[in-house]
Amino acid sequence: ISKFCNARMLDSLATLTNLVEELKGVNKEFLRCLNEVEQRTGSVEEELAEEKKRVAALDLRIAILVQRLDDQENRARRNNLRILGFPEQIEKGKPIQFLQEVLPKLLGLADGMQLERAHRSLVPRPAIGQHPRPFIVKFLRFPLKEMVIRRVRERGALVWEGNKILVFPDLSRELQEKRKKFMEVKKQLRDRGVKYGLFYPAILKICMGGKDYSFNTPNEAQDFLKKW
Repeated sequence: ISKFCNARMLDSLATLTNLVEELKGVNKEFLRCLNEVEQRTGSVEEELAEEKKRVAALDLRIAILVQRLDDQENRARRNNLRILGFPEQIEKGKPIQFLQEVLPKLLGLADGMQLERAHRSLVPRPAIGQHPRPFIVKFLRFPLKEMVIRRVRERGALVWEGNKILVFPDLSRELQEKRKKFMEVKKQLRDRGVKYGLFYPAILKICMGGKDYSFNTPNEAQDFLKKW
């Protein structure tokens, strides 16, 4: 019986030893696979980090190109003004002739205003009762356009045959949105009686205490006013 028991124990021990060896082999294989996964994960993370850098660089380059394109578009409109309020078809197909006759009288200027181009905004013609399309006017010379803007500011409200006439710089939509963001701070400056000007492309200049200050964003101007 003793010999039989010893034999059984030896067999069990041998079986257990084999299982341990198998487990060691399985564990070794598992560790190898885990190491490969970790290496691949590390490589993927590095590639992802590099890809994020490339995307960030491309985003920055696109933003710069968009800014340059917008700047070029606005510089191409440098001699332009947008004039709102004249009824549709009042020009009878001759916008340049119509504006050359009307604008000098409206602004108190001498005749002979030189316009290179003039046309209605390229949008569908409005229905009856809707606001008329603005005129897009290109002056032959930049100083003439600036003189017209000055005269508009000097004369205040413009009215032609019962129609309120408004004159604005002809700017890209993106730049118009940038300039609109200064509306609230400009109102605050007017309420305080502070001299200011919004200059191209969207720079707010304030004169306070005998000094001039420039701001590229409304937040900068707001912070300045709070501290003043």
